[in-house]
Amino acid sequence: MDRLIYLSMSAAKATMQRQEVLAHNLANVSTNGFRAELAAFRAVPVQGDGASTRVYALETTVGYNGQPGVVQATGRNLDVAMKGNAWLAVQALDGTEAYTRAGALDVNAEGLLVDVAGRQVLGDGGPISVPANAAIDIANDGTVSTKVGNGRPQTVGRLKLVTSEAPLQRGEDGLFRAAEGDPLPADGNARLQGGALEGSNVSAIETMVSMISAARQFEHQMKMLQSAEQKEQAAAKLLAP
Repeated sequence: MDRLIYLSMSAAKATMQRQEVLAHNLANVSTNGFRAELAAFRAVPVQGDGASTRVYALETTVGYNGQPGVVQATGRNLDVAMKGNAWLAVQALDGTEAYTRAGALDVNAEGLLVDVAGRQVLGDGGPISVPANAAIDIANDGTVSTKVGNGRPQTVGRLKLVTSEAPLQRGEDGLFRAAEGDPLPADGNARLQGGALEGSNVSAIETMVSMISAARQFEHQMKMLQSAEQKEQAAAKLLAP
C-alpha cells in the first residue's frame, strides 16, 4: 500500500511544481523579451538498505524556450529588438554583467542609458552616457548617436550585443548569464531592429490548456491517495480481532 502512497505523493508534488512554472510563464505573457521556462521531471529511486522499490519524481532543470517572441514596431527611438541569437548586455544589481532581450531603453537622471528596470545598459567600453536634451538614434549594429539642437550627430557608444552557442542560464533576477559566469565577448556581427520590441514567447492559450491538464492530473493523484487510505482502513478492519 505504501508503494501507491509514494507514487501518488511524488507525482502530486511534481504536478504542483509544474503548475508553478506554468503560472509564472502565464504571468509574463506580456513581458517584453521573456523566455518561457520549461519544466521536466525524472524518476529517482529512493536510496536505502535492501532493494530499491520506491521511486520519487524530482524536478530537473531543462532551461527555457529559446524561440524568439513576436516583434512589434513601436516607432520609439529607444526601443530595440535583438535579431537572431543576439542578447543585450546590462549591469545587474549585483554588479555583474548579464543579458536580456527586453529592449525598452531610457535615459536616467544621470544621463546614462538604462533598461526598463533602471539597470545600466553596457556598451563596448562600459556604460553609455547621453548628453542632456539630445535626440538619440540607435543603428542596427548597436551604434548610439546623439544630436543636440542643430548640431552634428555624435557617436557616444555602441551597445554591447553578445551571442552564445551554448544556452544561457536564467538567474533569480530574471536576467541571463553564461554558464561559466564570465562575461561574453561582444559580437560585431550581432544586429538589432530599432523602433521595435520583442514580445514574450509564451503562448497564453497553450499555457492555460497545460494548466488545466496539470490541475486534472493533480486531482487524479489526490484520488489515488484517498483510494490508498480507504484500502488501508479496509485492511485494518479485516485484521482487527
